[in-house]
Amino acid sequence: METRTQDGLTFRAAALADVPELVALVESAYRGDASRAGWTTEADFLDGRRTDEQGVREVIETVDSTLMVVERKDEIVACCQLQHRGDHAYFGMFAVRPVLQGEGLGKVIIAEAERRVRELWGAAQMRMTVVNVRAELIAWYERRGYRLTGESSPFPYGDQRFGVPLRDDLEFVLLAKDLP
Repeated sequence: METRTQDGLTFRAAALADVPELVALVESAYRGDASRAGWTTEADFLDGRRTDEQGVREVIETVDSTLMVVERKDEIVACCQLQHRGDHAYFGMFAVRPVLQGEGLGKVIIAEAERRVRELWGAAQMRMTVVNVRAELIAWYERRGYRLTGESSPFPYGDQRFGVPLRDDLEFVLLAKDLP
């Protein structure tokens, strides 16, 4: 994966040395009080961890997968997972530092992610899963051209790698976008 700079941001593949900082970033964007500084928090319906060092290492080391790091002034401000899955690419582990959310970084990052999966793998579609109760997040992705497919998968209750659910109606919904 090439290093590329655009709009004052540098995009590059994560290195194993980045793992502790990336875990902290993802946790801060989704869980605990720190996540409430942004709008991507899951703290109202999921407790526990969002990821750990082993999970981030696995994303970095998986064949046909990359964890894209986004830096501004040599500081990691965001990341996302990109994984080649046959005829499409999967987009996940998207995290933007909470105090920077709402500044338009997400739009730039997802556009770069889409560009990369087309260039790297010739992916014709990007897919992602989102927890069903995240209406505002689903709406944000829909404004970027993603659509709900009608497919869903059960939330893995009891598997604390995904967090500790605070409600019993969670599931993952699938969103997809055809890439030009």
